[in-house]
Amino acid sequence: MVTEEQAWTHLYIDRGITAIIGSGGKTTLLLALGAWFCRRGSVLLTTSTHIYPPEGIPWAEKVKKPLHAGDILAVGSPCPDGKLGAPVQSFSELNRLADYMFIEADGSKGLPLKAHAAHEPVIPKEARTVLAVVGLDGIGKPIREAAHRPLLYAERLGCEPDAIVTVQMAARIVNGFKGVTGVILNKADTRQRLSVARELAALLDRPVAIAALQSEPKFLELWRNGTCWLL
Repeated sequence: MVTEEQAWTHLYIDRGITAIIGSGGKTTLLLALGAWFCRRGSVLLTTSTHIYPPEGIPWAEKVKKPLHAGDILAVGSPCPDGKLGAPVQSFSELNRLADYMFIEADGSKGLPLKAHAAHEPVIPKEARTVLAVVGLDGIGKPIREAAHRPLLYAERLGCEPDAIVTVQMAARIVNGFKGVTGVILNKADTRQRLSVARELAALLDRPVAIAALQSEPKFLELWRNGTCWLL
């Protein structure tokens, strides 16, 4: 069994700023990171785009003093739709006020797959680690149904938006993500999806964790250089 500690180490999570991009489980990952690392220091959760206030976690518009070990706080600017936008304080300033900061830095409208427009993702320059999330439930579906920005997704693959997403297609898109240090293949909660995840992990060029983030255990296998390291 893969422990959370093994997974976070494999994905190079350390003190400082970690940005989360992609689709198919970013907020779930944000909450999982917060819950784990607030037992090891102080944690800020925030966004460079828009998120709903994390359930069960207090939030503030500004952080006025350094957090204590064990503290966890969401920070952002309130929006008319009830979401939180990017904080008014700079990420550099906030980084000095907590041991760990996790930033949701992308939007996907709840879809499992994502292609990035020119202005996306919004990764702060201070981020030490960038995790891309991929929803395995998008593979095997038409691009039009599974991907945020489906026309871009199809264009980058040289196909039509009605094409069915294959493992090879998904790998081409994810390997094209810039600045990513690790990938989480999420929703491997059936044998079929686990099999798909293994095929995809073998094609990716960065450390990979195969996960079912809403289950226990959260992590199933760890991959690197096309090979399973731990299961």
